[in-house]
Amino acid sequence: MKTMLITGANRGIGLEFCKQYAVAGWRVLACSRRPEGSEALNTLAASHSEQIIVHALDVGNHAQIEKLAQSLSGESIDLLINNAGIYTASPTGTIGNADYEAWMHAFLINTMAPLRMVQAFTSQIARSGQKTTVTISSKMGSIADNTSGGSYIYRTSKAAVNMIVKTLAIDLKSTGITSVALHPGWVKTDMGGPNALISATESVSGMRNVISHLTSANSGKFIAYDGRLVPW
Repeated sequence: MKTMLITGANRGIGLEFCKQYAVAGWRVLACSRRPEGSEALNTLAASHSEQIIVHALDVGNHAQIEKLAQSLSGESIDLLINNAGIYTASPTGTIGNADYEAWMHAFLINTMAPLRMVQAFTSQIARSGQKTTVTISSKMGSIADNTSGGSYIYRTSKAAVNMIVKTLAIDLKSTGITSVALHPGWVKTDMGGPNALISATESVSGMRNVISHLTSANSGKFIAYDGRLVPW
């Protein structure tokens, strides 16, 4: 049985990943910042009690990441999905209006945490069969795709994590680990809002298809849920 570790598993895309991989027969290590309040995740775990294990993890707390890695030191993790992320509601739409404290927090969650997760779990991933790390990014982090401006905090945090993914692909090549960034599409979740174009089910189904076909040749690439390459 393959094992997947995912952050931000309590709702939206993360919850859907847990559901689909559990149904597909995977063992799922599902991380939530507050498991006691994650009703949907706990209900899902109860219905797949032999496959889904819920862990408490605030990805903004590096000590918690290290503690979880130590507790899972004996695991072989085929797939790590860095899914936890935030889209700050702080007003940053104009060049003269930026909340720098919120910006630093966004970088902690969206940019630094994915790197810290890979660093902490490299040995568990390297000893697995699939050896894959996936970071959920966004086309809003694409410099080439930016035609509307605004959203300084979110755009820069995702552009930065894209660079981390590309650099990991180079630095982890000797371990056989594949590192990619995925764009999930504009998804109808709490973050994406009701006007988004696709459902979480469609987004995750597409990303799972992409993940299932990844090879070492894909390492360091930025790929959309429908399989198309996204320009940096």
